[in-house]
Amino acid sequence: MRYTPSMIHDGRSRKLPFNPDEALAHLRACDPKLAVLIDRVGPFTLKLDRSPSPFESLLESILYQQLHGKAAAAIHARVRAFFSGDPTPNQLIDTPDEPLRAAGVSFNKIKALRDLAAKTVDGTVPTHAAILKMPDTDIVERLTAVRGIGPWTVEMLLIFRMGRPDVLPVTDYGVRKGYLLTFQRVPKSRPIEASDLPKPDVIFKRGRLWAPFRSVASWYLWRACDLAKGTPPAGRSART
Repeated sequence: MRYTPSMIHDGRSRKLPFNPDEALAHLRACDPKLAVLIDRVGPFTLKLDRSPSPFESLLESILYQQLHGKAAAAIHARVRAFFSGDPTPNQLIDTPDEPLRAAGVSFNKIKALRDLAAKTVDGTVPTHAAILKMPDTDIVERLTAVRGIGPWTVEMLLIFRMGRPDVLPVTDYGVRKGYLLTFQRVPKSRPIEASDLPKPDVIFKRGRLWAPFRSVASWYLWRACDLAKGTPPAGRSART
């Protein structure tokens, strides 16, 4: 799975809206196997990215979908160059397809961007100030109304943009693989296959122990993937 812009630390980090020490103490106490992983990985070093508006975050996410990071970054840069910065929703609505296609945006993504813009104008996509006051479930419901935006994309926004502490992306490949490596028997004679990965409901059930700090547990499951690859634990979400 590829990095998305919501996972890349840009140097303008913000303070977490929860106490990491409290989160780690809770996770250690409620799940001894997770405690072993925490000890292996070390400190919780997630850094929040800058927090633009939901419109800007989702615009990036749409452009990055199903593309290699460098290719998506180049398209995003061309879009921003055309608009002399991040476009406004009304600018996107009023812009014909041709300049966006010339920047490398596919027809399907243009439709998704226009839907994002329209739903921002009509209030379906909340403002930055409004989203900070909303519960996670309402944010998921509102943002997944946008064409091309699924729950996983919103979950990444909640964790890496907003620092919400209790998000568990059970369909994420890295979380599922990290869970396998931490809690289940790993195949020794062959590479891990998709059929080896735990079902989302298995992760969700054990994840009840980790509430209200499931985002922190998820971060450590991503780190388990780093350890399995023999690389030092990173400060951001690992993707395999």
